[in-house]
Amino acid sequence: MKKKIATLSLSTRTASLQPSKIREVAELGMSISNVIPLWFGEGGWPTSNHIVDTATSELKAGNHFYQPNNGRPSLRREISDYTHHLYGTPVDPNRITVTASGMQGLTLVAQAIVSPNDRVVVIEPLWPNIAQAFKISGADIHRVMLKPKDKRWHLDMEALFSALTPKTKAVIINSPNNPTGWAMSAHDQIALLKHCRKLGIWIIADDVYARLYRGANVAPSFQSLTDKDDLFISINSFSKAWSMTGWRLGWINAPGCLEKTFAQLSEFNIAGPAGFVQAAGEVALREGEEDIAILGKRLSDAYAIVAQRLSEFDRVEFIEPEGAFYCFFNVAGTNDSVALAKTLLQETGVGLAPGSAFGEAGEGYLRLCYAQDRSTLIRALDRLAPHLHAPSKRRG
Repeated sequence: MKKKIATLSLSTRTASLQPSKIREVAELGMSISNVIPLWFGEGGWPTSNHIVDTATSELKAGNHFYQPNNGRPSLRREISDYTHHLYGTPVDPNRITVTASGMQGLTLVAQAIVSPNDRVVVIEPLWPNIAQAFKISGADIHRVMLKPKDKRWHLDMEALFSALTPKTKAVIINSPNNPTGWAMSAHDQIALLKHCRKLGIWIIADDVYARLYRGANVAPSFQSLTDKDDLFISINSFSKAWSMTGWRLGWINAPGCLEKTFAQLSEFNIAGPAGFVQAAGEVALREGEEDIAILGKRLSDAYAIVAQRLSEFDRVEFIEPEGAFYCFFNVAGTNDSVALAKTLLQETGVGLAPGSAFGEAGEGYLRLCYAQDRSTLIRALDRLAPHLHAPSKRRG
């Protein structure tokens, strides 16, 4: 007798996965007309023409075939040169693995270094997919919380060091952080690197927002501090800084001893991103600094609009982000951010991400992606205004 599909058992790893609360809100929004979607981490501006034109030319020239598992050698060299120029540290191209997105990079790293029940430490609030990628590989996730202090997000380094035991396999640092915009200082990075060297713990840096740092051309990075023998891996993506979210292209910078491991894992996954997409990535790195500068100016202007308006809402408190392109704000009287996000969506047509999606430390918050044009942000904030004032101060 055949079993019904519904009665078949799933693997214990997939059965334990939690659905995305951001997706939960977004899927509700799919049935509502005239929604302003500010829930995902995606800019409202298209990829620059010179990058698009490169992909088009490559397709017309016949670049339709399988690529090396670790990526095109020319792109690996370009990433190596870009990293050297940005951080001042030479990078051998054999350290670079090209991936189909930063998310795939996280997945490959988790598969490469994590065994069942390995302890992995993360800092929350945090984009949930990061921890989930390691959980799928069997990791036991331990959390250290960022906390508001003196109008900044603060990481208690002693609490972090206490969480890093000899049984810890890795610590993941997302800086600048999604959703808070917190960035780890160079001073704290040096201290963490020394501690992890002593205990033999991997540092996994999610550097996707490194170029979207409001204080300089690039955020402080372990890539300026580490040497080739350190247990250090950086994961990056073309999605944010070059406005290439839909292209699905990223890279890993890891010790050369992992080169063959990543090639094998990629072989059993997607066997490398499309060649014409990789060619576009080369042009983005080589000719895209002006694009990043333009995006930085747009984001600065957009944040000014959002910060001014949110500061007028008496139910709202927020900390100025150091990087990325989100405003993560607390709403007074809220203990269920999913319910609040759904209510705002249904009553205003503005889609925001619930803070609890980013962990326990995010409850009571909402995340607004401000990587949009001025008119879109003004319309969204106008709609939200009546709902983010205390009842006695609402207009009308």
